[in-house]
Amino acid sequence: MSEDQKKALEQQLWNIANTLRGKMNADEFRDYILGFIFYKYLSEKMEIFANAILKQDKIGFRAINATTPQGNEFLEAIKEESLEKLGYF
Repeated sequence: MSEDQKKALEQQLWNIANTLRGKMNADEFRDYILGFIFYKYLSEKMEIFANAILKQDKIGFRAINATTPQGNEFLEAIKEESLEKLGYF
């Protein structure tokens, strides 16, 4: 990607961000979006942790069906372990 293309892409991204932000000033938007970024970080960390626990059972965290008794069992075990090791679930 050339420098001109990078600058055009950066300008386009800023224009999109400004459109999404609307009348909110940049500082308020930053505070708002930082919460989402932090939530995404915690969610990804939780999924990685759960997948490590479930590796021996050869299933992924997203594959758990919470409506089944076995799914509830897995979720409860993950919840207990994550509260103990990570401090949140």
